[in-house]
Order: sequence, then structure tokens, then C-alpha cells
Amino acid sequence: MEYRFNENTFDEEVMRSDIPVMIDFFADWCGPCRMMSPVVEQFAKDYENRVKIGKVNVDEQASLAMRFGIQSIPSFVFIRDGKVVERVTGAMPKAVLNNYLEELAAG
Repeated sequence: MEYRFNENTFDEEVMRSDIPVMIDFFADWCGPCRMMSPVVEQFAKDYENRVKIGKVNVDEQASLAMRFGIQSIPSFVFIRDGKVVERVTGAMPKAVLNNYLEELAAG
């Protein structure tokens, strides 16, 4: 299941999550974000119960984008135990993003 994170639920759903989290910072108008969206949706199903995968719309949740210093989208932030362990920016092949997720899931 793909989550939609917002300021009201972020700390509970992300920072205190008992499993690792990948956040896709995106915007509806962003072409590369739209290109990555089906990949992120598929990974949300593939990694269910191992990695919590969700999205943050930077236009609707600007405070979260600022909190993580997001300057370009799409940006992917990987969090384990409430700490950022990796971040990557830009559209990428499915296999590359999968490698980041495998590493995150492995701990």
C-alpha cells in the first residue's frame, strides 16, 4: 500500500515507524515525477510489510519539503529508526531504485 504522508501524521507514520520508510517527494506538474509514479506504486506493493513507501506532494506539504531540504523533484528519502540513511534525486531506472530499497530493507 502506498501512503500519503502529511504534516499531521508524519512523525507518527514516518519518524516513529517500526519498519524503514521511503518517501517520494513529488509534484503533480512534474514530468519525471509522473514517470516514476507507477514504479513507486509497484514497489509499495512489492515491499509491503518490509518498507513503508509513501509520497509527499511538495506543493501541498511545503513544510515537509523544507524540513528535508528538498530542492529538486522527484527526490527519494530513505529513513530507518527516525534517521535519514540515504537520499537520491531524479528519475532513475526501476532497477536502481530497487537497489536502494533492497539496501534499506536489509538494514
